[in-house]
Amino acid sequence: MKHRTILSGALFLALGVSAFAQDDAQKAAAEAAAAFANAPAEKAPEVKPKYWTWSSIFDLGLTQTYFTKWAAGGFNNVTMSAAIDAKASYTKNLLAWNNRLQLQYGFIWSADKSKVFQKSNDRIYLESKFSYKTAKDSKWNWTASYDFRSQFTDTWGKYVESPDDPNIWIMTNLKSSFLSPAYNNLALGIEWKPASWFDVNIAPLTGSLTVCNVESLRKSYGMPIITPSDTDPVYSNLLFQFGASVKANAKFSINDAFVFETQVVVFTDYLNKPFIQNRVNWDNKITWQIAKFFKISLSTWLIYDPIVEIDGVYSKVQAKDFLAFNFTYTLNDKNKKK
Repeated sequence: MKHRTILSGALFLALGVSAFAQDDAQKAAAEAAAAFANAPAEKAPEVKPKYWTWSSIFDLGLTQTYFTKWAAGGFNNVTMSAAIDAKASYTKNLLAWNNRLQLQYGFIWSADKSKVFQKSNDRIYLESKFSYKTAKDSKWNWTASYDFRSQFTDTWGKYVESPDDPNIWIMTNLKSSFLSPAYNNLALGIEWKPASWFDVNIAPLTGSLTVCNVESLRKSYGMPIITPSDTDPVYSNLLFQFGASVKANAKFSINDAFVFETQVVVFTDYLNKPFIQNRVNWDNKITWQIAKFFKISLSTWLIYDPIVEIDGVYSKVQAKDFLAFNFTYTLNDKNKKK
């Protein structure tokens, strides 16, 4: 009987301790839950806004032709070309600033003119445009844009063998040079951009400044006469024109490998036969990415300029095309917006 009393007391004590411990645990859990609920929530790190995006494409092309006792004849030659297409864009709220620089250069070396590198391609083209949306979801933008066109080196029309040394070639009939000519255009207007791949910029206020630093070329590029003379007039190195311009851009991607890009620019001079005597530049580029680092590209350029003389004749229409198989490498901003 005594053992039963002791056992019952121990059991009662154990149950009491257990109940007391359970109450303490529940109370502690409740207090912890209340403290967690009242604790300030951790803030996610703020993502710093990114306003700039950029990309650069580098192209390098090389072609070699070598003859060994070839009955049909020909001269060993090497053709090389290089190009850079760099873009940088800034976007914040309704404001955008887009920039693009295109540099291209190519030459031909031929065994029959081993002392001469004949130029095959030469181009500097810079575009910069500020735009401001007329409204948040609008397809219209107010724009201020600038573009510059020129080349790196001299372009010669003829290569004549020296009468004193057959290994020396004399370059004659200079066609163009660095900053001769150079076209600068500053335009204010409005842009319609209904889709990401197409836009039209209409600029009723456009100033065009043509520079020609080489005196012998000034007459050919329509520079104004500053000293009239029947035999030897003096031409200015600057031609200012004020008028209106329209620039349209389109870029079509059939797939990730095949891209067609075109741009048309039309300028009319209010000061000289407006809407009749216009200057037109039409550029086209087709690229086919056949492998990760190799592509085939076809570029064409067409210029209509009624004040330019070619070999003493107002030819008005100029055309050039360039087909190349290139090694290509692309650098992109890792956080570039899609």
